[in-house]
Amino acid sequence: MTIQSTKVHIQLRVNGRVHDLLVEPNAVLLHTLRDLGYTDVKNGCEIGECGACAVLMNGTSVNSCMILTIQADGAEIVTNAGLGTLDKPHVIQEAFADAGAIQCGFCTPGMVISTKALLDRNPNPSEEEIREGLSGNLCRCTGYGQIIEAVRLAAKRLRDLASIPSSPRSDEGREADPEDRLLASSDAWQGGEQGE
Repeated sequence: MTIQSTKVHIQLRVNGRVHDLLVEPNAVLLHTLRDLGYTDVKNGCEIGECGACAVLMNGTSVNSCMILTIQADGAEIVTNAGLGTLDKPHVIQEAFADAGAIQCGFCTPGMVISTKALLDRNPNPSEEEIREGLSGNLCRCTGYGQIIEAVRLAAKRLRDLASIPSSPRSDEGREADPEDRLLASSDAWQGGEQGE
C-alpha cells in the first residue's frame, strides 16, 4: 500500500479480476465495487443491517458497506455475479430460482453470498442453523419460507455433487470465465433494477 497525495494505492481482486486503484482512505468497499461496475452488490441500508451488499472476502461473508476499501487491499472478493453466470449459474443460484426464493430480487445477491458462506462451513445445516446463517439478511417480499427451502435444496444438491467422484461439474458445478462473471445490469442474478 503506497500513499500518493491523500489517496492510497491498493489492489482489489474481485471475481478473478485484478483492479489497481487509487482510493480515498475513507472510501467504502460497497461504493468502490459499484463504481467498478459490480452492481450485483446492492446498496441497501449502508449501516450493516440488511445484508444486500454482502460479498465474500477471503471466504467470509461481510457487509461491504461496513468495510473500508483499503481494508480489502489484496483480499479475494467474490460477489454474487462471481459465483456464476446466467448461462452457468452456481448451484445455490439455481436452487434459489427453483425454490421460488426470488421475488423483487433486491436481497437475492446478498442471500446467495450468505448461503455460500454458510454451506462452505456447514454442508448440512438444520433449519435453525439456516436461519442463523441468514440472520443478517433482510427480505421484504418472501417471508423467508422459500429462501430457507432454497438453502436446503442447495445444500442437498451440493452434497449430491460432492458424492460423485470426478464430477465434471468442478467448483460446485460452475467455472465461469472471469470475463463472463462481470454481468450486465440486466442479468437476473444481479437482483432486479432497484438500487442501480
